[in-house]
Amino acid sequence: MSFGLDTVIEVAWIAAAVVWLVGGFLTKTTVRSQSASSRLLEILPMAVVFLLFFVNQSLLEWTSVRFVPATFGWQSLGAAMTVAGVIVAMWSRFYIGRNWSAQVTVKEDHELIRSGPYSVVRHPIYSGFLLAILGTAIYVGQLRGLLAVLLAALAWKIKSMREETFMEDQFGEQYVQYRREVKALVPFIW
Repeated sequence: MSFGLDTVIEVAWIAAAVVWLVGGFLTKTTVRSQSASSRLLEILPMAVVFLLFFVNQSLLEWTSVRFVPATFGWQSLGAAMTVAGVIVAMWSRFYIGRNWSAQVTVKEDHELIRSGPYSVVRHPIYSGFLLAILGTAIYVGQLRGLLAVLLAALAWKIKSMREETFMEDQFGEQYVQYRREVKALVPFIW
């Protein structure tokens, strides 16, 4: 069995899944949560993202058109970006600790974290995963990857806006100031 770039990408995504699954059991008690219907609007696009990567692409023939050549250089870049993005997301997940939740919530004794990766962007988990998805898209090299990046960005933008409302309700002016000082998803840009 060879240990190729496809294995690197698979291991990165599996590691992220394990961290998220285990981490879900180690959070503070939820005192306020988003509605189930709003959560569904976030989950559905992300399910499509992973279907685009991991289901036979012949279902949508036009999505198999290449946007980058299938060369070792491009695939290596994609694999490196995937691993880097997963590392950023996991670091951010560990850094926020027990305040984290898969859905938009306010936790008991919720803390506003503004240091570490949260001093660079307000939503570094999403930023890391967007980098990882972009990396996987480059590795795959097909339009389905770019479609996945766009869907993920849209889903996380919607979710981040909902989180912003929850955090502003919880922390008031302190959060408003944080929002003025730190970009949401892309350092210094967006």
